[in-house]
Amino acid sequence: METRYPTRRTVRRLSRRELLKAGLTAGVTLSALPLYSPPALWGADAGQPKRGGILHVRGWDPAHFDPHLTINNFTNYMLSFVYSRLARHKVGADIQPGTFIVEPDLAERLDTPDDTTYVFHLRKGVKWHNKPPVNGRELVAEDVKFTYDRFLTETANANRYMLEPLDRVEVVDRYTVQFLLKEPFVWFVNTLAYPWSMWIVAPEVVQHYGDLKKVETAIGTGPFMLERYEPNVKAVFTRNPEYFRPGQPYVDAVEWLIIPDESTGLAMYRTGKIDLGPQINWAVRQQDLESLKQSHPHLIYRDFLSVTPGAIIMRTDQPPFNDARVRHAISHAIDRQGLIEAVGGRGAPTPAVARGLVDWSLPVDQLGAGAKYYQYDPKEARRLLAEAGFPKGFKTSLTVTNGLGRDLIDDAQLVQRYLKDVGIEAELRIQEHGAYMATTIQGKFDGLVRGPFGIAWEPDAPLYRSYAADSSWNAAHVNDPTITAMLKEQRRTQDLEARKKLIFAIQRYAAEQQYYVYLNVAILTGSWQPYVKNYAPNQTYDYGSRAAALWLDR
Repeated sequence: METRYPTRRTVRRLSRRELLKAGLTAGVTLSALPLYSPPALWGADAGQPKRGGILHVRGWDPAHFDPHLTINNFTNYMLSFVYSRLARHKVGADIQPGTFIVEPDLAERLDTPDDTTYVFHLRKGVKWHNKPPVNGRELVAEDVKFTYDRFLTETANANRYMLEPLDRVEVVDRYTVQFLLKEPFVWFVNTLAYPWSMWIVAPEVVQHYGDLKKVETAIGTGPFMLERYEPNVKAVFTRNPEYFRPGQPYVDAVEWLIIPDESTGLAMYRTGKIDLGPQINWAVRQQDLESLKQSHPHLIYRDFLSVTPGAIIMRTDQPPFNDARVRHAISHAIDRQGLIEAVGGRGAPTPAVARGLVDWSLPVDQLGAGAKYYQYDPKEARRLLAEAGFPKGFKTSLTVTNGLGRDLIDDAQLVQRYLKDVGIEAELRIQEHGAYMATTIQGKFDGLVRGPFGIAWEPDAPLYRSYAADSSWNAAHVNDPTITAMLKEQRRTQDLEARKKLIFAIQRYAAEQQYYVYLNVAILTGSWQPYVKNYAPNQTYDYGSRAAALWLDR
């Protein structure tokens, strides 16, 4: 049964040609070991597992292979096939998108004797891939300590903020490792489950190669082994026969096909040359969906709200964006519904925590005083600009990457037009994805940026990352003691309902300040061939775990 997300149709939808001419559940800890069994499968009907076959999917080239030296999502996509974490998000056909249930991965048990001590008991007999220099040896607690010591001390690691409360890691014995925090951090286990820089790496590999950038360093304990990588062509992952989850992976191999052109990817999906949708998250573009459903009604389609908000990012430490009136004017200048109808097709306006994380995200009409800034009001935007000293507007730049699909470029062009309508002349700058991730999205830019920002597997990371003064990835350079204090308080709050009230209060305060001008979240449509079983889409970087859990019935 397909869930439908209607959108308003009272405004005429711009055609792509017109557009271009215009120049558009968190909080679960590992100790709970939760089981999640809804009465009906959300994704593909599972049946009995069937071994064999090769899974063919569209993939993307990584910047390199070191998870501590890049925040590039394409790198983490590929590493998810090779590595494991202490904990992970549960996968399978019974997991609804936007649901991120923490379960054991390399750790089989967790003890928490107090609010700042976490003792992980590792699975015994877990083997590293049988490649030099580790040669299939057993994973031990020293490997975990090495990984997190490197995570905390690597100065180029932009994700260090994620574990800022961590004081030190200690080895208790061969299979036990203890994490000691400087202060309570209720999201600690959720953070360790992130499919993003939390992969456990082998000391010998770093010592042998100096870092983990080379493809030869992709040696882990994950479900697949990287057999071959041809830049701009494909990566081939083969089944790890020593993987610690019984029976997995069910497929013999995964071919990760590097297909830069979206149209080529769609054509390959139509002809059965790839097994899952051709877009990021193995989805189908909304603009292609109706045609594909008509020609291929037998394919599986599932809609879900994105957990990544679209945003306009600006340097709030520099004029004119350090003036709240200018930020409010930019927010009023954007017709969010117009963006949805002209570019996304379907979606919803969003606060700082993306609407797809429904348990933690406030609807825009519940944002209090900040809700008014979501209203499309060019007249008010011009008034605010004049009040801020810019009666004739001003000139700036608007940066966007070309690595996340053409729709983002089209969206940025419409944003550019909306800004021009209120007097803000924004020069559009299109940046290669690797450079964008290494510089712009980490706050090394001038002017404005249009991009997705703040993927939310729980609410702490996107909020703390974006707003805390001590965050190493505060792209807008926000320095507001009020919101930083609120963020630190929710990290210490054990009571779930009290914490939720704080998270809601932070979203309301953020809406008032408009340090980031949040736009919309998209409706994503996951799709797969009917012979793909035990699969449901979700918006995470963990492609590897999902590929390991599915099987091919053909």
